[in-house]
Amino acid sequence: MTPLDKIRNFSIIAHIDHGKSTLADRLIQRTGGLSEREMSAQVLDNMDIEKERGITIKAQTVRLDWKGHVLNLMDTPGHVDFAYEVSRSLAACEGALLVVDAAQGVEAQTLANVYQSIEHDHEIVPVINKIDLPAAEPEKVRAEIEEVIGLDASEAVLASAKTGIGIDEILDAVVAKIPPPKGDATAPLKAMLVDSWYDPYLGVVILVRVVDGVLKKGQQIKFMNAGTTHLVDRVGCFRPKIEQLTELSPGEIGFITAQIKEVAQTMVGDTITDARKPAAEALPGFKEVQSVVFCGLFPVDANDFEKLRESISKLRLNDASFTFEMETSAALGFGFRCGFLGLLHLEIIQERLTREYDLDLITTAPSVVYRIVLTHGAGELELHNPADMPDPSRIESIYEPWIEATIYVPDEYLGSILKLCQDRRGIQKNLTYVGGRAQVTYELPLNEVVFDFYDRLKSITRGYASFDYHQTGYREGDLVKMSILVNNEPVDALSMIVHRSAAEARGRHMCERLKDLIPRHLFKIPIQAAIGGKVIARETIAALRKDVTAKCYGGDITRKRKLLEKQKEGKKRMREYGSVQIPQEAFIAALRMGDEG
Repeated sequence: MTPLDKIRNFSIIAHIDHGKSTLADRLIQRTGGLSEREMSAQVLDNMDIEKERGITIKAQTVRLDWKGHVLNLMDTPGHVDFAYEVSRSLAACEGALLVVDAAQGVEAQTLANVYQSIEHDHEIVPVINKIDLPAAEPEKVRAEIEEVIGLDASEAVLASAKTGIGIDEILDAVVAKIPPPKGDATAPLKAMLVDSWYDPYLGVVILVRVVDGVLKKGQQIKFMNAGTTHLVDRVGCFRPKIEQLTELSPGEIGFITAQIKEVAQTMVGDTITDARKPAAEALPGFKEVQSVVFCGLFPVDANDFEKLRESISKLRLNDASFTFEMETSAALGFGFRCGFLGLLHLEIIQERLTREYDLDLITTAPSVVYRIVLTHGAGELELHNPADMPDPSRIESIYEPWIEATIYVPDEYLGSILKLCQDRRGIQKNLTYVGGRAQVTYELPLNEVVFDFYDRLKSITRGYASFDYHQTGYREGDLVKMSILVNNEPVDALSMIVHRSAAEARGRHMCERLKDLIPRHLFKIPIQAAIGGKVIARETIAALRKDVTAKCYGGDITRKRKLLEKQKEGKKRMREYGSVQIPQEAFIAALRMGDEG
């Protein structure tokens, strides 16, 4: 049993790409967690996609030994979509290493994560990383940390995770500055469920932080929120290789398995206690993860539907923040309406489905959750799919989610950022200067951000802007449902909810795109964008013409006219009964087009 004063629990927080995972690698290597031969870059990023994109998606933990102390390190994601992973990791720690890039300084997510850390009353140790870079300005960054965040950075550790400079000093600072955990080994067991994932050999693996009491192998445990009981069959910790233990005492972080088959049974933030001698009250849990962006996922080949269902269920095992329900679409067949935390989350789930499960998918245009108040006091609806929007006569008002976005941007790009936010119906709240960069705060409707805001932001600032946001609630908006009609038939997969002021431009853009994408038929095809019964944009695909008079040579003009009249009749009939084949590629391209509109 490790004495409490010898334990330190800490996480690493930073903006994307400031070197969290590389620093974690060095700490593991320095404390002898892995030999040189076993070491690989980004040890804790064990998904292929994490290594490829160079981002951390799932928070990971590892136990290190340093000068007689046990250090539990949590590597957290830096991206805004995975902020809930960060909040869980922070709740299990007493302190944090704040890593700031010596060349780039404080960025938007650095701030967001620091504020979360401060809310948990953490001791924060600033680390200025990448001091080996030619562009590094550690003194300027030190001043920036003090000015922007208000932390005393006079004792900030200067380090380079890549070359290994300052690693010992970081470990010493963790021991010296981060307080040991509190806990009582004799009290009833109280442990917090920090994370859980599915392992094909062990079943569900649960990451726990013990607060009071002792968690032993063979113990009957109870999940206080879920109300289920299980028998612990394995206790251990990661160094980062799995090490089996007999028990976990207060302040320790480790894992247990208890023959649980589904991750859905293990609610993150739940309190684990002894089934025979339960704790009086549960620990304060995490807030439920709310999906922010919804989109439909459909298999390109309808026969893959069952495979898609299985794959989505398996992914759900590891990612509690991803939700799905079945839906059907006339154009795309059977599929699922899925909820995500943001666009990066959507992209990663889609990529994992394509890669790990070998599926070809179509995603419909992403949309956010709207609240609709019905007339005559008929209550409220939550709308996830634009195709389900009730008749406008039954709608009293529509509320859409808004966010508060903080953008850090170098001066020269400030004008284009302000214009971008203005175009997206943004309301400027604040504009300040910090160390030669502007910090802009805007309120924006989420549905304007969901499409392509992030990409546009990066492209107009050449990648120099950083962006972080949080939801602020719902506001009423003048929103309408725009339907796309092809040959007078509505295409449900292409309908979307837009602000009335932007409807015409977006409708026209969509019609122009479809005109180029849908192949010509033997009859004329109108493509229209409509709001209710009012058409706001139209394009026409000209008919292919078959030369019916080719076999007439010479003779009377009336013979030719007769054939042409007959053709005209046929085309009219065809237009009434003929169906327009919209190829799958046209759908995919039309849905992607939202990105440029």
